[in-house]
Amino acid sequence: MYYFTLRTVTLLTVFMIIAFVPHVQAVESISMSELVNRAGMQRMLSQRIAKAYFYSGNNISVQENTLQMKMALERFTRNHALLKANVQDSKTKELLSVVESTFSEYRDLIKKNYSKENATRVLKLSDTLLEVSHSVVLNLEKVSGSSIDHIINTSGKQRMLSQQVAKFYIAYQAGFRDDKNIHNLKKSIEEFQSGLKKLMEEERNNREIKSLLDKIEKEWNRISPYFLKIREGGLPLMVLMATDEMTKLSDRVTKLYVEEIASK
Repeated sequence: MYYFTLRTVTLLTVFMIIAFVPHVQAVESISMSELVNRAGMQRMLSQRIAKAYFYSGNNISVQENTLQMKMALERFTRNHALLKANVQDSKTKELLSVVESTFSEYRDLIKKNYSKENATRVLKLSDTLLEVSHSVVLNLEKVSGSSIDHIINTSGKQRMLSQQVAKFYIAYQAGFRDDKNIHNLKKSIEEFQSGLKKLMEEERNNREIKSLLDKIEKEWNRISPYFLKIREGGLPLMVLMATDEMTKLSDRVTKLYVEEIASK
């Protein structure tokens, strides 16, 4: 009797495993639109990591930013693995190899104690990682050939820009007050405003997307004067909370665009 029961349990276990395997594969197989979303998320994470490094390194909301940096590093690693497993074309694979080597150097640097020298390198590497990650997005969008993937790219870029604005802002407050940093901040502000305008004019926006974009616009109008008056000093905690909120809202908008294409 015992033998029969053990054998039955064993067979049931095997059947359950067999039944589960296709489900796991189905979860891991993602659409091109979701690939564009995940690749776009890498751009945001490249900037969030640097922003958190500067905030924690300058003793501003240390515990929260240390945790945010750790989570961003882990999420970047997971997204990269997912992209590598699903990307098919050779050019994107080559770009992902460059992302991997750049991120490896970036991750090692981030783990070092904050210093002026290390912070200078963090700024440069965050820009390099952003550039190559953006190339991945553009190539995936080109391979896709779908107009909805272009708006996913635009919306996803808003996540990055909100974090990039915060990065350049806190870098200025930390003493990086050269003309290049100020120029980069102003450029990020202009790109965010332009992207928001484009999204708000998108004909395929549903009621939820419109509501989220309205919230982003209100938050942006509330906080942007602090960016524009950077030389007067500011409120780094307010900037931190506002940009993180805009990133969260932009992420939701991007996911809704992905869901829109998936439902068709």
